[in-house]
Amino acid sequence: MQDKDLMEKELLIIKGVCDLYLHGTIESSTAEVHCAFKEALNESLDIQNKLYNLMAERGWYKMENAEQTKIDSAKQKYTSNN
Repeated sequence: MQDKDLMEKELLIIKGVCDLYLHGTIESSTAEVHCAFKEALNESLDIQNKLYNLMAERGWYKMENAEQTKIDSAKQKYTSNN
């Protein structure tokens, strides 16, 4: 298996882990449990960020720029609802 494939799979896994920890943090019934999930979430987010940066440096994670008209439309939509 290629390095790119491994990193893509690892990134998907860590994103899933972050999602689980986020929900654990939100649904915590005690301060201690909340703190434990929050710390685990922060560590997982750091790992996700490092993986993303490595992939981006190697050109394996490409981002597309949003069209300005779509950005303006989204801004207008959400500011007019307030």
